[in-house]
Amino acid sequence: MDDKRLAWTRNDTIWMLSLFGTAVGAGILFLPINAGIGGFWPLVAMTLLIGPMTYLSHRGLARFVCSGSRPDADITEVVAEHFGPRAGQFITVLYFLAIYPIVLIYGVGITNTVGSFMENQMGMAPPPRWILSGVLIAAMMVVMIAGERIMLVATQWLVYPLAAILVFLSLYLIPSWNLAAVRQFTPMGTALSTIWLTLPVLIFSFNHSPAISQFSVAMRRDYGADGPAKADRILRNTSAMLVGFVMLFVFSCVLSLTPEQLAEAKAQNLPVLSYLANAHGSSFVSIFGPLIAFAAIVSSFFGHYLGAAEGLKGILRGRTGRVAAGPGLDRMIAVFIFLTTWGVAVVNPSILGMIETLSGPVIAAILYLMPMYAIGKVPALAQYRGALSNVFVTVSGLVAVSAILYLMF
Repeated sequence: MDDKRLAWTRNDTIWMLSLFGTAVGAGILFLPINAGIGGFWPLVAMTLLIGPMTYLSHRGLARFVCSGSRPDADITEVVAEHFGPRAGQFITVLYFLAIYPIVLIYGVGITNTVGSFMENQMGMAPPPRWILSGVLIAAMMVVMIAGERIMLVATQWLVYPLAAILVFLSLYLIPSWNLAAVRQFTPMGTALSTIWLTLPVLIFSFNHSPAISQFSVAMRRDYGADGPAKADRILRNTSAMLVGFVMLFVFSCVLSLTPEQLAEAKAQNLPVLSYLANAHGSSFVSIFGPLIAFAAIVSSFFGHYLGAAEGLKGILRGRTGRVAAGPGLDRMIAVFIFLTTWGVAVVNPSILGMIETLSGPVIAAILYLMPMYAIGKVPALAQYRGALSNVFVTVSGLVAVSAILYLMF
């Protein structure tokens, strides 16, 4: 391993920001309510857990993708190589169904966010919904079709202001902090139950697995055998950035609201920024809230589009053969995703909570459990066996899946 070759570069920073942007989607707008409603000290425990959970699980998935015999093989092809065509096709379908609905929801989210901003902050009537949604989704699709480099640059320009506004808003709320929650004792049983049931929301809010496959392919393309080590370094810094920026925002929001207010926000199904704007009467929050939502949704759309397109390509490739893959297939997938996302955005369903719940078990299984199973079974991953981190990731995945299933049934 050449340490000089693996030194941090500007391209590494761009990839880190892209992965950060994939994770910081609509989840952060509801995370303070879901994570903070159980008390301050359970939130501290969750903060200590989610950092290593995020880093080690995504590192495992990256190592899995990098273990394929072909350097350009994506996750769907690596799954088929290691587990066989039939199992590979089944997991590919699950992978697609976990990510694709979230792409649809971001089409709804970006339309509602921009329409509300035009009407309430700019004082102008938005265009008809079918036009507004079509233009916004087409603009995001153009960036994706333009290629990896353009997508990374666009994400970079979105994530810098997103991170800056998150920090600024977190600091802006400090004068309104109420430290009564810090002195409030949470019984151990209640704390453990809170942590268990909040893990799915945390995993969803920190999840950047839809972009991991293309990220890992890029690392192998650029660094060869050193690709997994390079990916490891970038993922470690991404996880640290996520925990630092997002949890500062979460703590600041939680300390600015009472437990009763958090419960009220949850009952009203409002994003935390909307509730803060109402509770504080702050013009600052009412202006910057939609900007945070816009940047978070667009940057997260990019990463989830990568995963959805990759999953659909894997499904079609499994049925039509590898020879069908190419620019024509990419265009067909882009048209399909655009038309379906546009259609759902026009209909404007309110299904975000249902989609998170349905996608959650599959995301947790693919991100936490499948790579750990592969490490134990696949010869190409034998070098990673025997590590305590594997046990930690497996247990975390099983606990998260059990919580999701409990919440569903």
